[in-house]
Amino acid sequence: MKAYTLKGKLTIFYGLTILIPIVIISIIMPYTFQYLIEKETQTLTETTLQTLSHNIEMYLDDLERITIIPYFNDPLMRALQLKVFGYDEADLSTEVFVERTLANSLSTYFHNLRADIVGTIILPADGSVYVTTNGISKSIDDFPYKNQEWYRKAIAANGKAIFISAHAQDYLDNPPADEVFSVARLIKDPESLRPLGVIIADADTSALKRMMGNIQFNVASKRAIFNENGELFYASSPVSDEMIKQIKDKKTTIQDEHDSYVVVSQEIQPANWKIVVLLSKSELNAKLKWMFLAGIMFAIGGLVLTYLLFSALSKWIVNPFQHAIRVMKRVQHGDLQVRLETRGNDEIAQLGHSFNLMIEKINELIDREYKAVLNQRNAEYRALQSQIQPHFIFNTLNGFIALNRMGDRKTLEHAILSLGSMLRYILDKEEWTTIKDAFRFIEQYCGLQRLRFQDRMEVEIHYGEVLGNCRILKLLLQPLIENAIIHGIEPSDNPCKLVISATIKEIGDEPYLVINIHDNGVGFDANNMTNNRSIGISNVRERLMITYPESTFSIESKEGSGTSVTIQIPEKDVRA
Repeated sequence: MKAYTLKGKLTIFYGLTILIPIVIISIIMPYTFQYLIEKETQTLTETTLQTLSHNIEMYLDDLERITIIPYFNDPLMRALQLKVFGYDEADLSTEVFVERTLANSLSTYFHNLRADIVGTIILPADGSVYVTTNGISKSIDDFPYKNQEWYRKAIAANGKAIFISAHAQDYLDNPPADEVFSVARLIKDPESLRPLGVIIADADTSALKRMMGNIQFNVASKRAIFNENGELFYASSPVSDEMIKQIKDKKTTIQDEHDSYVVVSQEIQPANWKIVVLLSKSELNAKLKWMFLAGIMFAIGGLVLTYLLFSALSKWIVNPFQHAIRVMKRVQHGDLQVRLETRGNDEIAQLGHSFNLMIEKINELIDREYKAVLNQRNAEYRALQSQIQPHFIFNTLNGFIALNRMGDRKTLEHAILSLGSMLRYILDKEEWTTIKDAFRFIEQYCGLQRLRFQDRMEVEIHYGEVLGNCRILKLLLQPLIENAIIHGIEPSDNPCKLVISATIKEIGDEPYLVINIHDNGVGFDANNMTNNRSIGISNVRERLMITYPESTFSIESKEGSGTSVTIQIPEKDVRA
C-alpha cells in the first residue's frame, strides 16, 4: 500500500485521528484535569485563607484598639501623667485617684470585647505595673519588663503598635491562658510627646487554634502560622525543619519524607504574620487515578470500534475511486466513448454522473466544433451559456490529468465534482437562477481557474443570506468574471485578487440589489476596449436592459489599477 494512494492517505489519516485522541484522552486530559483541580483547590484555599486572615486581623484590631484607649480616656491619661511626672509631690487624694484609675479604667472595656482577649498590662515609665485580666492575676514581683524584646520593640516603635506572636504570660503569677499573642504600644504625652509608659494587650492563642482548626479543605493539609521573623509559632500537625526551610525559600511546592505539598500562603496585616496551608499532592493525585483508567479504557474501545469502521468505510470509498481512475486513464489516452458505471445516489455516484456528462459534453463540443446553429440572438445567448470556453475545458482537463499524475486525488475529486456541477448548471434549460446558485457556479468556476493560476489568483465571494433566493438571469455574471480573469488577472505579473459581492442598498427611496465584481489586475482604458472584452460586456448590458429596464450597469477601470463592474437592479424585480 503506497502512501500517495487514497487508501494510503486514509490509513495515515486514520492513524493520526486515532493516535491524537488516544494521547489526548489517556494522557493529556488527565494531566490537564489534574492541573485544573490543583489550581481550583489552590484558588479555593486562597479564598478561605483570605477570610481566615481577615478574622485574625479583626482580633489584632481589637487588641490594637485596647492599646489606644489611654488616648481617648482623659482620666487614664491624666493618671499616667501624674504617675510619671508629679507623683512624688501628689497629695493622698491624688495618689488614690491615680492608683484607682490605672488599676480599674481598662476593666470596663473588657465587657465589650471577645472573651479570648484575656488582659492588659500598663507599664508606666516610673517602673510600676498595673494588670487587668479576665481572671485573678498579678504581676510577678520584680519581673524585668524592660529587658523583654517586645518592650524594647515598643519603645523603638515610638508610638506605633507592635505585634507579638505566641508566647507564655511568664510575667503573671496566675496567667489566665497558657499562651497568648499580643499587641504593645508606647504611650506618649500628647503635649510634650514624652514617654508615659507601655501598654500590652494579650489574646488567648486558643482563638488562633480554634479558627485554624475550623478550616476544612477538600484534601488533607497542614496549617501553620509564622511570625514576622519567619518563625513557626502554630502548626496543626508537625512540620519538619526541612519543610520550614523550603517555605522560607518561597517554594510553591515542597516535599518531606512521605509526601509533597502545594504551598498556599496569605499575609496577615499589619502584624506581618503569614498563614501557610500545605495541600497534599498525593491525595490530589489519588482522586485523578480513575481519570487515567477511564481514558485508557475509552481509548482501547475507540481504537477497536474505529478500526472496524475504517475497514468497511475504506473499501466503500476506495473501490469506486479506483474504478474511476481506470476510466479516467482511458479518457486520458483519448478514449472519449468510455463511461463510468455508477450505482446509487451518493456523492460518488454523482461524481460518476457528472464525469459521464462532462465526457458527453466534450464530445458534443468537439463534434460541433463549437459552431453556432441558432440565429444571431440565440447564438449570443447560447454563447453566454458556453462561456466555459474550450480552452478553459482543456485547461481544466489538463489540470485534472496533472492532479491525477501527482496523486492528489482529493483535489481531483473536488475539481471533477465542481466541473460536473457547472456543466449541469449550464445545461439546465431554465433561463432564471438564484443568487445562491449563481454564486455557487461562480465559486466553482473560479476554483477550477485557480488550478491553473494557483497562488497568482485569490477569490473572495460573499453575499447576505437573505439574498440567496433572489432571482436573476442565468449566466448574467459569468462573462464579467471571465473578462476579469482573462483580461485583468492573467496578463498580470503579480498575484491578484477577485472580489464578487451582492448586497441590498438604499438608492434614493428604493432598495436595490447591488452586485459588484472587482479585480486588482492590469486594468484597461474603458474608452478603448478590445472586441473580445466589449462583446461580453455588451451582451451582459443588453440582456440586463431588456430584462430589467430600471437597472444600471457601470464599469470603472484604469490601466495598472484594476477594474470594477457594478450592476444595480431594483429589489422588487429580483424577489420571487
